[in-house]
Amino acid sequence: MAAASGRRRLGRGLAALIGDIPSEPAPGREPPRGFRRVPTASIHRNPRNPRRHFDSGELAQLAVSLKTHGLVQPLLVRETGSDAYEIVAGERRWRAAQLAGLHELPVVVREVDDREALEIAIIENVQRADLNPIDEAAGYEALASEHGHSHAEIAVAIGKSRSHVANTIRLLKLPEGVQAHVAEGRLSAGHARALLTAADPEALAARIIAEGLTVRDAERLAAEPVAAAVKARAKAAAATPAKDADTRALEKLVADRLGLNVDIAHRPDGGGAITISYSTLEQLDDLCRKLGEP
Repeated sequence: MAAASGRRRLGRGLAALIGDIPSEPAPGREPPRGFRRVPTASIHRNPRNPRRHFDSGELAQLAVSLKTHGLVQPLLVRETGSDAYEIVAGERRWRAAQLAGLHELPVVVREVDDREALEIAIIENVQRADLNPIDEAAGYEALASEHGHSHAEIAVAIGKSRSHVANTIRLLKLPEGVQAHVAEGRLSAGHARALLTAADPEALAARIIAEGLTVRDAERLAAEPVAAAVKARAKAAAATPAKDADTRALEKLVADRLGLNVDIAHRPDGGGAITISYSTLEQLDDLCRKLGEP
């Protein structure tokens, strides 16, 4: 995977940066590089961490465990000032430790910049299946728009397909209310992808939740207005004169280039419209790539 000039490859050296973070060393054992015990109050979250949602019930359960056993796995942090540390990985454990009333926590300090901190936060959580789809999408979008990484580079770093990255980022196009349903688990990622093609995502989201509809149900309902529109266009086309040979040839040329069905309709005033039809989000992803999407 070649990186663009002047841009560091995504994921390069992350294993070395994180290292094999061990458990807290036993008394008398040599502590790992960068290991310290610091006041909980001197640790703060990274405001750029893509993860925004934390399940309160899970935090409460973890806090009970921490009260009994303490924090065994150190947090990964970076120094931000005199006796001040910013979390690179482990915010969930830090939040639970506060609930448990722990006044001192084990940490491992690493020197990482803003980009590396973001990469570690995203990759760690995604690889642990620990991000909801909206937080995951926000993380990918930050890597792409703010740090210049392509969807292909992100896909390689996280071990997912390019289409997964592109389709996850598209979830950010959903209305905020729908995104909230997804982030809080009321809608699955499959439901969310179906809603991307719905004429009224918010109304359909409310119906899915109220009726407990499956992803297949959501896909069918989202496609109904599109199917109706296609049927209406077909009916209108049947009532219009047959297309001339030049128009049919142009349709075939464009369709062959794109690998999708193409319809060209001329208007009497000299204008017209080109309609490109796709059946799956993968076909849409491929079309966007051909049109120059990163």
